[in-house]
Amino acid sequence: MPQEKILITKLMSLYNTMGKHSQYQAIPSFLRPFLGNACFSAKPRFDRERLDFVLQFFNPKDKIVLDIGGNTGFFTFEMIHYGAQKVIYYEGNDTHVEFVQTALQLLNLRQTIEIRASYFPFDAIPKESYDFTFLFNVLHHVGADFNHQVKDREEAKKLIIRYLNNLSKITQVLAFQMGFCRKGDRNLPLFANGTKDEMIRFIVEGIQDFWTVMVIGIPEKHQQEIVYCPLNSQNIRRDDSLGEFLNRPLFMPRSKTMKRGDKLEMDQERTHL
Repeated sequence: MPQEKILITKLMSLYNTMGKHSQYQAIPSFLRPFLGNACFSAKPRFDRERLDFVLQFFNPKDKIVLDIGGNTGFFTFEMIHYGAQKVIYYEGNDTHVEFVQTALQLLNLRQTIEIRASYFPFDAIPKESYDFTFLFNVLHHVGADFNHQVKDREEAKKLIIRYLNNLSKITQVLAFQMGFCRKGDRNLPLFANGTKDEMIRFIVEGIQDFWTVMVIGIPEKHQQEIVYCPLNSQNIRRDDSLGEFLNRPLFMPRSKTMKRGDKLEMDQERTHL
């Protein structure tokens, strides 16, 4: 059997291996010619729609990107697809790591993506610097996937803010989302009423000394499509018809701690917060 076919078969098997956070992300552009979409049953989490929103405010060309909790690598590979110089990919799930390793072998991209097979060390962040960081839907799992000593909601919320503010020391711009429930358990809400307004106030107030929030993206349903739009007085309202995931705001703050590099290209006219 040709090596390419062996790698494709392995990728399909790894992607369909059931476990926590399995079949979570879409197939990256690089892999679609090999894998397509027909054989996968991933529940849509609107990776492409979130990426389209991010790309309105960040140009990845020649940038260094950090992907925390990279899962099967959708955002990692897409950053390379759009011209990033290098991506540092952190993931603590062995199956997801093996998927990305196998994809790198198939695509011959090992010089552009560095795999770190571990959960990101939020309590001892590396002394490195990045142009941009993805931190999508990781921090509400504090106390489950990492930092197992967390006992209650208030302690978890304090750690979430501390971890976000620590990241301002190593990355210029952040794309951040989190869920409304601690450990992903709906019986452990982080906010009393589970509203976007509560989460936005909590994040914006908690990080204001370390970050400037440039824009907050809110999913809206336009006909039959989901589009992430800048926060306004209408879309801040919780829309239960969309489900919990599509009520999660997408924050894009810029660090006040790091000096802005000459290479960083942000669309200043679009920032409004």
